[in-house]
Amino acid sequence: MKFETRIWHPNISSQTGAICLDILKDEWSPALTIRTALLSLQALLCAPEPNDPQDAVVAGEYKSDLKLYKKHAKEWVEKYASPKIQEEKIKRLVDMGFARKAVETALEKHGFEEEKALEDLLTNS
Repeated sequence: MKFETRIWHPNISSQTGAICLDILKDEWSPALTIRTALLSLQALLCAPEPNDPQDAVVAGEYKSDLKLYKKHAKEWVEKYASPKIQEEKIKRLVDMGFARKAVETALEKHGFEEEKALEDLLTNS
């Protein structure tokens, strides 16, 4: 379990999307359900644990300057998760001549990083 869309959170790697959550590592059990994992993730998103970070830079910012942390988090939502921004990226790549479905698939695969999606489209065309 990891984030494909980039997120600014102390317990999620801003580079890889890896999640620092005990039930995904040391406390994993086959008895745990997807529902349990998603509920735990939801709780982590609502209540970050900066003293047990996955991303030390984000955790440091969270602890030292919460206002700046919130600003960065909002910027990342707008940059990586906003439907308007996503649609603009789709349109730019479709305008280059790629099929919309292929563009959407490539962007989703690469967390809406346009350059990586374009490389993928060019390589797999």
